Order: sequence, then structure tokens, then C-alpha cells
Amino acid sequence: MTRAATLAEIAREAGVSAPTVSKVLNGRADVAQATRERVEELLRRHGYRRRRGTQSSPLLELVFHELESVWAMEVIRGVENVAREEGLSIVLSESSGRLTPGQSWVDGVLARRPTGVLLVLSGLDRSQQEQLAGRDIPFVVIDPAGDPGQGVPAVGTTNWDGGLAATRHLLDLGHRRIGLIGGPSRMMCSRARADGYRAALDMAGIAYDPELVRDGDFHHEAGRRVGLELLGLPERPTAVFAGNDLQALGLYEAARELGLRIPEDLSVVGFDDLPLARWVGPPLTTVRQPLTEMAEVATRMVIDLARGTRPGTLRVDLATSLVQRSSTAPPQTPSRTVDGESPRL
Repeated sequence: MTRAATLAEIAREAGVSAPTVSKVLNGRADVAQATRERVEELLRRHGYRRRRGTQSSPLLELVFHELESVWAMEVIRGVENVAREEGLSIVLSESSGRLTPGQSWVDGVLARRPTGVLLVLSGLDRSQQEQLAGRDIPFVVIDPAGDPGQGVPAVGTTNWDGGLAATRHLLDLGHRRIGLIGGPSRMMCSRARADGYRAALDMAGIAYDPELVRDGDFHHEAGRRVGLELLGLPERPTAVFAGNDLQALGLYEAARELGLRIPEDLSVVGFDDLPLARWVGPPLTTVRQPLTEMAEVATRMVIDLARGTRPGTLRVDLATSLVQRSSTAPPQTPSRTVDGESPRL
């Protein structure tokens, strides 16, 4: 069938006009939601795709679940490095904390017809994936929050290895009572870092103590709040692995408020190696997550997909590495607690 006949057939089956089908196909917003869903279902059933060679806009859509940290700037820098080389502009959006963007975002993407889409700590549901696929708009997930799904291109990092390395570093210094400030439990990276922490303790023959573990939200205030809880324990930890650098800095503030010195009274390890990690006092020992490189790899991948080149692998995990600075040291014996008592070792 010719393209016109296919659209006409879909229009008849949907009980709408051919121009209405064309509006849905082109991502126009002026179509009732029920009508749009009916037409989209028929487009998927017929396997209709935009003709190869149809001009895409010289844009890359970059969507974050939130844009409140320096972490996001490192990702943006990586995308911009590659986009500039390719003569592409970036459309930046935020899904207000949701791990799946809303339909209004999808409608905008379909209308703009970008070269490709990059989703950071986000993902698309099956219907959204099919909508983009039906327009030949490729997408890649950066640091997926959950399982991206079979066949979904994704670029991440070795979070489990990073959690293992951070905890082993503290164990090698002689710490045995090591706390953890994790990230949101719904995020795959948080769970992987926590699993690495538990694995390191297990390998060292140290029992996992849930009293020393708190969930955070990857923000500074969470690090301070749960840090105060950990440091207020009758037998406080002598070291804490924070799930990211921002929470580590919140822990710095909690220690300051309680009169504890870093690293003399408390060793701290973060995760990310944001630029600010080297400038705080004392400079933060942390696990380097190659954020800029991850974004660059993902951007090149989505551009290759837009050109019809399938990557050799759809899942890339870049290596993490421990960066040792001045926030970690062997524990004092006995360790000083908040109330001045010496804990049992």
C-alpha cells in the first residue's frame, strides 16, 4: 500500500479523518486524548513508521527526572560536547521528579521530531517507546533508574563495584563500624551501591547491621538529617559511606554541628566525584562516576542510531574508580562519641 492509502485505511478504521491521523502522526497537540490513543493503537497495529529520510530537526532532547544538582551539569556538559561537534542543539526538560515523563512531554517530542532523545535517571513506558519508535526517533537512557527493558539502549556505570571499593577502602583503614547513607531505594544505582557495601562487609566477615543504614534522597539536607541520626547512636559509626557527594557534604555539616572532626573522629566517602568534592574541607574521598563520559557515550550512541547504525552493544557500563583525598583515616582508639563516652569495639 502507498503511504496515503495506509493513512486513509487507518482513518477509516479509527472513524476519523485522514488529516486527524496526520496530526497524531506528527505529534500535534490539538487532538482529543481518546482519539489520539485510538489512532496510536492502530498505527502500532499496522506497523506504520515515518518514511526513512524524512527530515528530523537538528535537536537532541535531554530530559532529567530533576535538575537541582551539580550532578546534572556534568551530564549536560557531556551531551553538549558531542552535540556541538555534530551541529545539534539541545532541548532541556525536567519531569518534576517522575521517573517516566508525562504525555505532554511525549507530545512535544513528537511535534519537534528531534534527531534523538536522551533520558537521565528516567525511562519510557511501553506506549511511549512505541510512539517514538513509530516516528523513528531513537532514544538512549543514561544511568537508568530501573531495568530499562530488553532492547533499550542504556549507558551507566559500575555502581556495585563503586560501593564495594568505597567500603573496602574504609575496611582497609581499620574501620569496622561503617555506616551507609543510601539513595532512593526505587533507583537501581542506589540498590547497586548498597549491595556493594554489603558485599564488602560480608567478604571481611563483618555482619550487616541495619542500624547503621539509612536511606536518603541524594540531596544535601538528607545527608545532614540522617547523618545526625547515625552520629547520635550510642555506638556511632567511625566511618560512613554516603551514596553521593551531596549527601556526604550534608554529613559534613552534621559532624560539624556535633563537634566531630573529619577524618579524626569520622571518615567519610562519597560517590560521584563532583568538582566541588576536591574543594571542601577536608577534600572528599569519593568514588568517581564518569558522568561527562557517560553522557558523551550515550549522545554518540543516539546519533548513530538516528543514522541507522546499530551499536555493537545496547548496554554500556563505564568503570568507577576510588579517589582518595583527606576525608578518610584510620579510626582513633577509642573513638570519641558525641556525648564523650567511648564506644565498645
